[in-house]
Amino acid sequence: MKLSAHRKTKRWSRGPRAGVLPLGLLALGSIARQRFPRFAIGPRRRPEKVYGRIGDLEVRLARTWADVKRAQKLRYDVFYNEMSAKPTFTAQIRGRDEDPYDAICDHLLVIDTAQPCSGGREWRWQQPRVVGTYRILRQEVAQRKLGFYTQGEYDIAPLLAAKPNYRFMELGRSCVLKPYRTKRTVELLWHGLWTYAREHKIDVMIGCASFEGTDPQKHAMALSFLHYYARAPEDWRVRAHDHLFVPMDILPREQVDPRAAMRAMPPLIKGYLRLGAVVGDGAVIDHQFGTTDVLIVLPVERIDPRYFEHFGAPDEQASRLTQRRRGT
Repeated sequence: MKLSAHRKTKRWSRGPRAGVLPLGLLALGSIARQRFPRFAIGPRRRPEKVYGRIGDLEVRLARTWADVKRAQKLRYDVFYNEMSAKPTFTAQIRGRDEDPYDAICDHLLVIDTAQPCSGGREWRWQQPRVVGTYRILRQEVAQRKLGFYTQGEYDIAPLLAAKPNYRFMELGRSCVLKPYRTKRTVELLWHGLWTYAREHKIDVMIGCASFEGTDPQKHAMALSFLHYYARAPEDWRVRAHDHLFVPMDILPREQVDPRAAMRAMPPLIKGYLRLGAVVGDGAVIDHQFGTTDVLIVLPVERIDPRYFEHFGAPDEQASRLTQRRRGT
């Protein structure tokens, strides 16, 4: 579903006085800590949080701003080079997909520990290659900072107000490098997301998922299926903003072939539906990314219990995948 650059300072051996940093550098560090408190300038990094491993692939949270930049590079490669997103001039020069939300979100990464990334200054340290990512924003962080990204397309405020006892988590900017679009990579991402959700006692996952292209008619069967068979019940329904609203009931119900619709469904949306997700009312055209978006709403209480046998029950904390791999 859809995921500001940060400067790194160098160590200075000389300055106005021995052992004293220039005032300008101190000011830069102060500003950076205010804008990017999670990835502040300096040698500090967040504690390692690994959620699972399969072979050389590992799923974990980003620990440093360098981790986030590698995720942004992956997003650029997938959204702009492979798909039809339109980069800004800055994004094109930097080769990264970035926005202000990156500084307040957690970033789930799938790492290929056997393949160091290439190119740029990061190559010198042989950093592991980021091959998959999800951007995660918890409700309490969104309320303190920028709000949910999804609010730009869908009016989610009434749902949040109607469910004060539920803790929401937004998913976005999901992508996997083409050679790694395999079952085990997807399994790792799901294990990471589900373990993170349990760790933070999340009740509802939301976010936009996409059909490629900006012509809804090309996805008439799938969109119509979502409208008739997967639209959220009234107490969970969220509507696209009126000025962005695109009807999804393109075909009459009697012309919808569920099997054909599922075959035409993007794999990510299909996966959400199998888990028990429902969709919002109306689609939205995202012209920058060249996609037709639908809102996914996945209350934990609606998740099919059979998935708990593999991914872990809601009251478990640790990832079963991590436990299993450690025992092998």
